[in-house]
Amino acid sequence: IKKPRNVCLSNLIHIRPVTPFFNDRTFGLKLGLLNIRSLASKAIIVNEIITDHGFDALCLTETWIRPDEYLSLNEATPAGYSYAHSPRLSGRGGGIATIHAKALGVNQKAGPTFSSFEVLVLNILEQGTNKHSFLLITIYRPPGPYSQFLQEFSEFLSSLITFSNKILIVGDFNIHIDNPHDTLSKAFISIIDSMGFTQIINGPTHHLNHTLDLILTFGVDIDNLAILPQSTAVSDHYLISYKIQFSGNMRSSPCYQVKRTITSSTAGSFIRNLPQLSTSVSCPSDPTELDTMTKFLEDTLRSTLDSVAPLKSKIVRQKKLAPWYNDHTRTLKQTARQLERKWRLTKLEVFQSVWKESLIHYRRALTAARSAYLSSLIENNKNNPRLLFSTISKLTENKRVTEPQMPSAYSSNDFLNFFSDKIEKIRQTILNTQLNSTNLVAYNSSLDPENIRVTPDRLESFTLLQENELIKIVSSAKPSTCILDPIPTGLLKEILPEITKPILSIINSSLSLGYIPKTFKLAVIRPLIKKANLDPCELSNYRPISNLPFISKILKKVVAKQLSPYLHRNNLHEKFQSGFRPHHSTETALVKIINDLLLFTDQGNVSLLVLLDLSAAFDTIDHAILLDRLENLVGVTGTALSWFRSYLSDRYQFVNVKGESSVRAKVIYGVPQGSVLGPILFTIYMLPLGTIISKHGINFHCYADDTQLYISSKPDDKIKLAKIEDCVKDIKDWMSNNFLLLNSDKTEVLLLGPKLARHRLSNSTLKLNNLSVSSSLSVKNLGVMIDADLSFDTHISNITRTAFLHLRNIAKLRNSLSLQDAEKLVHAFITSRLDYCNALLSGCHSKSLNKLQLVQNAAARVLTRTRKFDHISPVLSALHWLPVKFCIDYKILLLTYKALNGLAPQYLSELLSYYEPSRLLRSQGAGLLLVPRINKATSGGRAFSYKAPQLWNNLPANVRESDTAPIFKSRLKTYLYSQAFGD
Repeated sequence: IKKPRNVCLSNLIHIRPVTPFFNDRTFGLKLGLLNIRSLASKAIIVNEIITDHGFDALCLTETWIRPDEYLSLNEATPAGYSYAHSPRLSGRGGGIATIHAKALGVNQKAGPTFSSFEVLVLNILEQGTNKHSFLLITIYRPPGPYSQFLQEFSEFLSSLITFSNKILIVGDFNIHIDNPHDTLSKAFISIIDSMGFTQIINGPTHHLNHTLDLILTFGVDIDNLAILPQSTAVSDHYLISYKIQFSGNMRSSPCYQVKRTITSSTAGSFIRNLPQLSTSVSCPSDPTELDTMTKFLEDTLRSTLDSVAPLKSKIVRQKKLAPWYNDHTRTLKQTARQLERKWRLTKLEVFQSVWKESLIHYRRALTAARSAYLSSLIENNKNNPRLLFSTISKLTENKRVTEPQMPSAYSSNDFLNFFSDKIEKIRQTILNTQLNSTNLVAYNSSLDPENIRVTPDRLESFTLLQENELIKIVSSAKPSTCILDPIPTGLLKEILPEITKPILSIINSSLSLGYIPKTFKLAVIRPLIKKANLDPCELSNYRPISNLPFISKILKKVVAKQLSPYLHRNNLHEKFQSGFRPHHSTETALVKIINDLLLFTDQGNVSLLVLLDLSAAFDTIDHAILLDRLENLVGVTGTALSWFRSYLSDRYQFVNVKGESSVRAKVIYGVPQGSVLGPILFTIYMLPLGTIISKHGINFHCYADDTQLYISSKPDDKIKLAKIEDCVKDIKDWMSNNFLLLNSDKTEVLLLGPKLARHRLSNSTLKLNNLSVSSSLSVKNLGVMIDADLSFDTHISNITRTAFLHLRNIAKLRNSLSLQDAEKLVHAFITSRLDYCNALLSGCHSKSLNKLQLVQNAAARVLTRTRKFDHISPVLSALHWLPVKFCIDYKILLLTYKALNGLAPQYLSELLSYYEPSRLLRSQGAGLLLVPRINKATSGGRAFSYKAPQLWNNLPANVRESDTAPIFKSRLKTYLYSQAFGD
């Protein structure tokens, strides 16, 4: 039984009125942290510190109070305050406490116990409600061995961030953060960074000038941080004072929006009101008839939509987001409220009983509706993770997730002029470069005779589309809609059987005539801010997003489906171009690049990686050069070439901002990025670049407009490294000839290799065509952070931080989701990130991979509702999830199988070769691969060309000899599953 609080002198002297912390707008607190080292002898001092500084809560470490001692705590607690205490259960010393104002809603959570540190977890609640505001956690780590602490603390953090969006961790960690070379300090910083926490103490907190007391924040902003030295009679640690403040929900005034009401019955009404489409121009014989028919179809669809779902001005209020609230649940709620009012009026038990039953029925129906809505949302958007994440975020955040507001000072014409002027300035810069350089000349295909390829086949015309193929393409297309579409894409898919023939006639007429309807060559530009933290008042912080009519995108997809096989069949791709090609991806490109860099490091060489970036590459393409490449380099002639000429000519665009449209501007450069055809045309435009780079003996790889150059040499061979400078110069000259501009500001250089070898070149700079570029510590290449050691620590930390963000959102919805739907979300947001380019992580340090394993463990616990500290292996086994290390091996072996069976890029297949013994052996013909020799397991042993044969040869014969890729996947997962969890 807790003893009554003793009345001490300090309680009578220091009386501080407690002010409300919460209102309808903000919530602010002043908090403190102090290592007191024996509260028993300093209780009155602590009392005075709280009242003098006006702390709403003071966190104490090293209280040295036993579990049954309350006198010192009572004496240290001022009037109007209470405390929470977690003593050390055995031995002397230790103990942590938090003294807080009673007006502050606090719940002490029964947290786990750890052997390497002590922890006190408090849940701070909003005043007047039981809603969670943030977690206040006090920690004390005794000095000593830290390997167990790192493991336990990382598990502790991973369990916290799936529970709360706002976490504040304070305490004495006894970690010398002030020493950047301290092993524990580096490992600790790596853990909190990967979890998304921020450490804000940047000065000494101990009288010996060490930083031992820390404040870790997650979703919490700290103000007025002060580190106040104390007398040694109080503590050898300093008092830390700070404030936190949260913004409340701001209710904005209602606004009006003109919109249509599309319901489940709209499609039926649309079909009934759709007039008979004219058949007089069912097979247009010339471009004029095709334009007429296209416009007639669009006008008919638009007018029919106006009759069944007219535009209406509606009030849009900022209200709680509950899209699952339907007519049925609304009726049940009204019934329950009527019965409640009847009971309160009559006070009869019979009405009370009926009301409670009605309320239970309503809540069950609401839960079922919410679950059904989320299930439908996940199923419909399982292939669109961006939209799925946006919707889930809106449902799980406390306030609405809104995009940065565009400044009212800029109109749609301002945006259009800025985007147009940007391209004109780039073109003018290129023209000035051509005029000022004697090495640059106007483009002429005859100047590059080696680039003119004679193909055994020609693409003279396109094959007409069949009706079943059209239905398949439309059904699989994303349901995106822009203001140019006559009806919403979702509605078009529902009524597709009624309008299949006119759409098919338009597409086939376009293919046969070599002409694109005018309405298909109009694009609407939507300005999108590049990053959320950028200033929305700067036009340069926006990028133009081009939206095209849905039917025009279907037409371009039909052409792309015929152009891509033609390029592949005639081997017209650049070998080291991995963008938009079958069996190629960012992962295969990076596997090749990292494999080469690891082998260079294994040989003791230093490598130079240069990442080239182009300014608005898709928007500056010259149409005459592109058409020349299509004809002379690719072999597109006849009607097909006429179609591309029509595709590039007479294009227009306008900007739409807040319902206001700009004037239309003609597009005379570039290829549209709003369809699948634009990127393919860009890769054709860039075809000669590979020849330019190969002349210099430089390794390179391209993915769309991203170009990576890399070369290696011994540390003292600076002449070889300088070859890349000449290569970059020729690349820039070729780009200027082709109206492409190298973006100097975003060109990055990374020096890789053994640390000692890098150190000898660390102070040197590289001249890239009169541009001095200093080597970076890490670069982002195709979504992967690459560091100088190729350890991928930064990349893994980024994955971990992002994955826990998504996992926290999933945890909030878990109670409303079935196991199958929750697992779909986990795979969409968590597993996909753990698997992205994980073939690069083979051989990485176990401490780094353990971070990813923590993510997978936390996801499994959220999915199965397993308790935080139950053993995780049985859970992973029940889910049939391979641990992270085995997932990496799975990816490498899958790439190996594809490379051996013609399902991977040629550059990966060339890294592998079958083992051929010098004499007849039993292993001959067993499908074993040759394992190359390496010098160091830390570098060469991680290369794909070494790791893949090593893992492949250890597979059972029945797995290696699988006939198809699906069979191989099944057998491989079964084998790895037995290795991970035992038979």
